[in-house]
Amino acid sequence: MKENILLVKSKGFALRIIRLYTYLNKEKNETVLSKQLLRSGTSIGANIREAQRAQSEADFYAKLFVSLKEADESAYWLELLHDSQLLTPEQFDSIYADCTELIKLLVSITHKKFANSPLNNT
Repeated sequence: MKENILLVKSKGFALRIIRLYTYLNKEKNETVLSKQLLRSGTSIGANIREAQRAQSEADFYAKLFVSLKEADESAYWLELLHDSQLLTPEQFDSIYADCTELIKLLVSITHKKFANSPLNNT
């Protein structure tokens, strides 16, 4: 069976987010932003996993669009953590690159569906 790269990358990202959450709590005594990041960062893979068992094509894409929104939210929390100097540039660059890669993969998958959607006003 072929490995699903999106599942692998989203699970790896979730594990990095869990470790970052632990670090921020213990080392920086930061709980508010890191908790938001923990929620959104682990939700990406959970929704991708749910999409695998979708009841319809619409359900499949709905789950992937939720994953995309969660990935974009995660990018926002990472930016705030970086801009508030709770993450070093090196820490930020590494995990932000992973987040951006997930966003690009999800955009690539969902773009065709969105391009044909009546919600697309472009």
